[in-house]
Amino acid sequence: MNAKNTDFGTFAQDVMLGLNSRPKTLPSKYFYDAKGDKLFQQIMALPEYYLTRKEYEILEEQQEQILAGILALGKPFNLVELGAGDGLKTKILLRYLVEKRVEFSYFPVDFSGSVLEELQQSLASELPELSVSPIQDTYSDSLKKQIWEDGKPNFVLFLGANLGNFGVKEAKNIINHLRVGTKRGDLVLIGFDLKKHPQTILDAYHDKQGITREFNLNLLDRINRELDADFDRDSFVHWPTYNPVSGECRSYLVSQKAQQVTVGALNQTFEFEAYESIFTEISKKYSLSEIHALASSGGFHVEESFMDSEGYFADVLWKRQ
Repeated sequence: MNAKNTDFGTFAQDVMLGLNSRPKTLPSKYFYDAKGDKLFQQIMALPEYYLTRKEYEILEEQQEQILAGILALGKPFNLVELGAGDGLKTKILLRYLVEKRVEFSYFPVDFSGSVLEELQQSLASELPELSVSPIQDTYSDSLKKQIWEDGKPNFVLFLGANLGNFGVKEAKNIINHLRVGTKRGDLVLIGFDLKKHPQTILDAYHDKQGITREFNLNLLDRINRELDADFDRDSFVHWPTYNPVSGECRSYLVSQKAQQVTVGALNQTFEFEAYESIFTEISKKYSLSEIHALASSGGFHVEESFMDSEGYFADVLWKRQ
């Protein structure tokens, strides 16, 4: 496995830069330690969190149509997945391909080493004949390195609305990396959470059980544990917002009082004013016209959009031009 633990220096540097910025920020990629991975798996099962269910429905009911393009080539290919996670939804496609005796290699990419190890173990048990090469890396760096590139066609999966975790500028940068990391004719399947009733969206990030709150606060616990900080998690409140114009759902941790937080590993103390916030995550919702514009700007053509029965979610197939 091309995996290693999160680099201490990078984590410390990102926390230092984020807490010194105005407004304060913390990168959402650090949500995903071992505990964060488990919490996110719980989030995906919540009644309010429709995203996983809707995409699961799409893949379960339309897998044959989704894979028709790559199978029509009639040759071995690489299945590369950016942000593989626990592979719950991807296994629908993997099982289909294995059952059809299709010759392909699977390259799951994820920032979390622990979740990649779990995925590799589960696949070894469930689909022992499958060729799996996990890669622990960021989306951008993995696309730069292209460890999987061997001249075969590539089918890149970018599921779970992961692209929505980036602002417009960053999303376009990711698409540019996708263009550089693929060759003409390669296919990309991208998951998009579509614009819908604002309350439905907001509820997905503010569940009644408080698991999403715990998921956000776990980031402070991680900084306390790994960087010797003294965040008082009980003095922060998880606060999501949704803007129906931009389609951006943003999450914040808001300090409920004036306080100081010391991060021992940085030898630095940070001042918080009462009700000052830390921006932790963005989840952008797209319209179909925005998806087509994004594809075109990145050198891709929209081949087909696969949607669930309510039109909440779309897995959109792009071809590299």
